[in-house]
Amino acid sequence: MTRATVTLPAAGLRWSRWPSLLALVALWYLIALLMDDPVLVPSPAATLAAFYHHLVEGDLITSLAATLARVAIAFTLAMALGSILGILLGRSQMMDDMFGGWLVIALNMPALVTIVLCYVWFGLNESAAILAVTINKAPLVAAITREGARAIDRSLLEMTRVFAVPRLRVLRRVILPQIAPSFMASARAGLSLTWKIVLVVELLGRPNGVGFEIRTFFNYFDIASILAYSLAFIAIVMAIEGCILQPLERRVERWRQP
Repeated sequence: MTRATVTLPAAGLRWSRWPSLLALVALWYLIALLMDDPVLVPSPAATLAAFYHHLVEGDLITSLAATLARVAIAFTLAMALGSILGILLGRSQMMDDMFGGWLVIALNMPALVTIVLCYVWFGLNESAAILAVTINKAPLVAAITREGARAIDRSLLEMTRVFAVPRLRVLRRVILPQIAPSFMASARAGLSLTWKIVLVVELLGRPNGVGFEIRTFFNYFDIASILAYSLAFIAIVMAIEGCILQPLERRVERWRQP
């Protein structure tokens, strides 16, 4: 009886997303109908037609593959670098005093400035693009992870010292489980930030990818194609969220369940 009480609301919440999405599509259709300008505001049907055209005859697959590859590389590098820095700053007051100001500067540095500087200093190449995205995302990961590292239960750490628990086991059994919620929050926020910056990087200086294609469609005022590419990429990111991030989050937080 208790188990049904817990699972039914969760299922209801999952199903409740569909009416809101359908309402959004209906609102989109209504706006397109009222504007009566299929070039400026294409309808959902016109956008789907453009999506099918680019999927079958265009470069939608190759563009998505190029963008997702850049997102994956930059996301992995930024998560690794930001997590290490965040744990160091959160666990060492001296490190935080020395480099906390650097983190504030990095957090407030405009992404466009970083992208332009990387392209100017290192050239219009793939390494500069990945570096620009990594530099923009790593400070956010470090800031979130730092707060998680500061919130670690000190009594548990003191207990591990009293019983002389090996440091590697302390890291695996005490520190990482408590930082996991902050790590997942930084991953979710970082993923949304990464793909947005990757599109800007591609728009400014890469010969392929979703950002490059959107710039081309902008030059031809092809709004339907812009929306088609955007929806395709958003669908992929939502799939990553639902199929990877959310199951991983439930797995790493399983130890909190009674």
